[in-house]
Amino acid sequence: MHPSKRLAFFLPNIFTGLNMACGFSSMVLTTRGLHFEAAMILILGAIFDSVDGRVARLTGTSSSFGEQFDSMSDAVSFVVAPAFLMYQKYLYQYGRLGAVVSFIYLLCAALRLARFNANISKVRSDFFQGLPSPGAALAIIGLVLLSDRFPVVDEYSYIWMFYTAFYGILMVTTIPFHSFKDGQLIRNHKRMLLFIFFLIAALTVVYYRIMFAVGMALYVVLSLVFYFYKMKEFGDAFQWSEESES
Repeated sequence: MHPSKRLAFFLPNIFTGLNMACGFSSMVLTTRGLHFEAAMILILGAIFDSVDGRVARLTGTSSSFGEQFDSMSDAVSFVVAPAFLMYQKYLYQYGRLGAVVSFIYLLCAALRLARFNANISKVRSDFFQGLPSPGAALAIIGLVLLSDRFPVVDEYSYIWMFYTAFYGILMVTTIPFHSFKDGQLIRNHKRMLLFIFFLIAALTVVYYRIMFAVGMALYVVLSLVFYFYKMKEFGDAFQWSEESES
């Protein structure tokens, strides 16, 4: 293999490795009580995760190895690290119950990731089947950042048990969450959606301690409203069987 081609092959995997490093670093920081820093480095991991696939497609180096490595990386950064952060930040004080709730989130996130890998070629690309694990992780991260801006948030830790379980369960539902990758909505409202994207990006840069939690909550609420309003139109969009592949 030509050296330049070899470098192109490893480039997306470097970003994937950096994502995993962010997940591991977050857990190290969490054990030291640096929850804000742990949340921030997970955001950096999410950025690396959004880059690796695009780099692979741009360089024409997409591979099954890269897909599996990306899944392992996501399992660290968007499954284990957020569950551990939430436990250490809020749920540890509830003993076994807090540990169980954290594990429920971890289990749901792992199942969501496995389901995504199993049926990636069998479902619609314009919608996610259930809330994506990075989205749920951003909800956890957003709560930690929000508590840094409004310390009163820490006084309601019992609410955050339900918050953690709620986002966990959303990941294993079949509720459609728009991916904004394709679909009629994107084609019909490109300019408006582009404007909204830049507006949200600007607000996130300025008010990042607030926007992650608020943005994810708004995304979830609007997705649920859209789903229940259009439930009949989705029908069996996410149903598939192994027999159909044979």
